Amino acid sequence: MNKRYWFIVVAFILVQLSPLVSIPILHATGVATSPEELQGYAILIGFGIGTVIISLLSYASLKRDGDFDLRAKSDWGITIMWSIIGIFLAFAAQAVANLIQINLLGIEPGSENTDHIVGIATAVPLMAIAVAIFAPIMEEIVFRQVIFGALYRKFGFWIGALGSGFLFAVVHVDFENILIYLTMGVVFSYLYVKTKRIIVPIIAHAGINGFVMLVQVVYREELERLIELQEEQAFDLQSVIMFIGGLF
Repeated sequence: MNKRYWFIVVAFILVQLSPLVSIPILHATGVATSPEELQGYAILIGFGIGTVIISLLSYASLKRDGDFDLRAKSDWGITIMWSIIGIFLAFAAQAVANLIQINLLGIEPGSENTDHIVGIATAVPLMAIAVAIFAPIMEEIVFRQVIFGALYRKFGFWIGALGSGFLFAVVHVDFENILIYLTMGVVFSYLYVKTKRIIVPIIAHAGINGFVMLVQVVYREELERLIELQEEQAFDLQSVIMFIGGLF
């Protein structure tokens, strides 16, 4: 791994630790008061700065050394096509992993990590930008370009994909859902190898995260009202059917 890649890993670690510094500062300045607001603004600031630094280091590395010995990059038409396909592949992989966890492993659906993030984003809606944009950029550069790339060169695709997926789960401290992280790792790594462009798994990753933010944060109240309305309509329809049935 070249020197810039080590800088990327170090920068990513510092981003994860940055709330330890920024939260006391935010609290002292009175910008935020509740724990959720403090965490939300700290993550937004740390991820924003980290994304700029890591992206610049990544660009410098790719410009100098190429994409882990895969230099025949797809043209932009193919790149756009696989970016769109990649979003659906990521959703499909996540759905399959969820079904396996529920039906074979007996793991209840849901993630404490996701619930925690959604809670913070609800308090600080701007944090949705960090989750949907900043996090996918940083994480795909670190886990696919750097970690997967290093493992891929030495051990091949599967060890690289599963190894980077496992470390992704470690960072999120979500071992119960490790199968989901592993399947995501395989999909994102495949997209990277297929197109030789890191932007493709970034877009697929952003699609997954963005969807979660839209459903659970931005449109959460509207969806809850819609579900309640459908339940009321279903109850009314059931009442009508029972009434008609009673006539006969």
